[in-house]
Amino acid sequence: MASASDTVSARSGAGANAARSGVVTRFAPSPTGYLHIGGARTALFNWLFARRHSGTYLLRIEDTDRARSTEPAIEAIFDGLGWLGLEGDEPPVFQFARSARHAEVAHQLVAAGHAYRCYLTPDELTARREAAQAAKRPFRLESEWRDADPATAPADKPYVVRIKAPREGATTIDDLVQGTITVQNAEIDDYVILRSDGTPTYMLAVVIDDHDMGVTHVIRGDDHINNAFRQLVVIHAMQQVEGGWQVPAYGHIPLIHGADGAKLSKRHGALGIDAYRDEMGLLPEAVFNYLLRLGWGHGDAEIISRKEAVQWFDIGDVGKGAARFDLKKLLNLNGHYLREADDERLAALVAERLAGLDASGLALLEKAMPVLKVRAADLNELTAGARFLFATRPLAVDEKAAGLLTAEARALLGAMAAQLEGEDWSAAPLEAALKAMAEERGLGLGKLAQPLRAALTGTTTSPGIFDVLVLLGRTESLARIADQALTNT
Repeated sequence: MASASDTVSARSGAGANAARSGVVTRFAPSPTGYLHIGGARTALFNWLFARRHSGTYLLRIEDTDRARSTEPAIEAIFDGLGWLGLEGDEPPVFQFARSARHAEVAHQLVAAGHAYRCYLTPDELTARREAAQAAKRPFRLESEWRDADPATAPADKPYVVRIKAPREGATTIDDLVQGTITVQNAEIDDYVILRSDGTPTYMLAVVIDDHDMGVTHVIRGDDHINNAFRQLVVIHAMQQVEGGWQVPAYGHIPLIHGADGAKLSKRHGALGIDAYRDEMGLLPEAVFNYLLRLGWGHGDAEIISRKEAVQWFDIGDVGKGAARFDLKKLLNLNGHYLREADDERLAALVAERLAGLDASGLALLEKAMPVLKVRAADLNELTAGARFLFATRPLAVDEKAAGLLTAEARALLGAMAAQLEGEDWSAAPLEAALKAMAEERGLGLGKLAQPLRAALTGTTTSPGIFDVLVLLGRTESLARIADQALTNT
C-alpha cells in the first residue's frame, strides 16, 4: 500500500478523468481519525458498484483540515482498506495538494459573476445571527456585497469568496437510494468557497475534485444529503462558465445504528477497522461479508463471496432505513470463515500472535489447525487454544484443571502412562487402549480423559484428547503425564 509521502503529488493536476470512461466512484475519507466501520462500508459499496459496472474505484484523502489531519490516520486508512481488499484502482488523490486548482475555480466563478467577494467581518456576522435569534427567525445571510459594484470594494480589507446561491425555485435530486428529494432554493445560503486566507473550503474542493477525477457516481452517507444540494450550486455555475461539468448520480446510504436503534458508538462495537483485525482477531472476509449485509441483501443469502457480491450488488437495493450493527452476528460470521479458512494461512496468523515460533512450531500449528479452528470464533480464541502445544514443562495448571488432579486422578495418570507407553502413537490405538483401561476399572472414559486433559494442557478445554496426544507426540505427552502423576505421590 502506498504511503502519503509516495502519493502526495500523484494526481494534483486537473484533467485526471481524460483517460477514463464508464462508471467512476470514489471513497473520500478525512484523515482525522481511524477508518471506522461506517466509512469502511461506504468504501465497500463504492468498490462494489464500480466492479459491478466494470468501472473505476478511486480513493481521495480529504486532508484540507490541516489542524486535524495526521499522517498516522492516513496510514491507518490505507492499512484498513488494504486489509479489506478495497484499495483504489489508481494512486490516491490528496485534496490539500490541489488547493491551487480549487482557488483557480473560485476566482473563475467570481469573474463570471457566480460568486462574490464578501467583506463582512466576523463580528458583523455574529451580530446579524444574534439578531435573527432574538427575533426568533431563521438566519439566512443577506450580504450587501452579493450584488455590490466591485469598484466599491475596500482596499486591503480581508474578504471571503461566497457562491451566489439561487433564491427562487427548487432543486430536485433523484437519489439512487433515497428516491426523489426536493429542496427549496431559498433554504440554500451563500456559503463560503474561499476563506480569507485564500484556502478553499471543503464544499468547493469536493465538487472540483469529483469533476477533475471524472466521478460519475457519488455514493456516501445520508448525512451528506444537504451537502449535495449546496454542491450542486457550484456545479450548475461551472456549467455556465465552461463546458464539461456533469452532475454526478447521487446515492446517499443510511447511517449505521446499534442493535438498540441508537446512534452507533463504541459501546455497540464502533471501533476502527484495525481493532477488528488486531484486538478482536477477525478475518477480513468476515468483516467484508458483514459490512455487505449492513443495509443490503440478496434474498436469504447470508454467506456471500466477493465474486457473488460483485455479481449481485445493486445500489438501488440498499435500504433507506438505518442498518443495525450486531456484534454477535459478526462474530458468528467470523466463526464460519475461520472454519473455512486455509490451515496454512491460519497457522501463519496465529504464529504472529504467539511470536518466537520456528519452522517446526509453524508446521505443528498447521497440523493442529483442523482440530483447533472448529472450537474457535476468532483468532484470539484460536491462539489461546493453540498455546498448550508450546507450553514448557512443568506445565502451569489453571484453577479448574487443578481441581481435577486429585490423588485418585494422579494415580490414574500413572496407570495411563504405563498403558499408553507401548502403543502405536496415533488416535485410534490410543483411544482403544484408554477405553479398554476404563472398562477394566469400571469407569467412564471421561474419568480418564478429564485428568489427562488437565495434565496435557493445563486447562479443562481443548481439542479431543486423542488429537492432543497425537499433536504433542509420545515423548512430550508422557513427560507431561509423568509430571502430574508423580507430584505429591
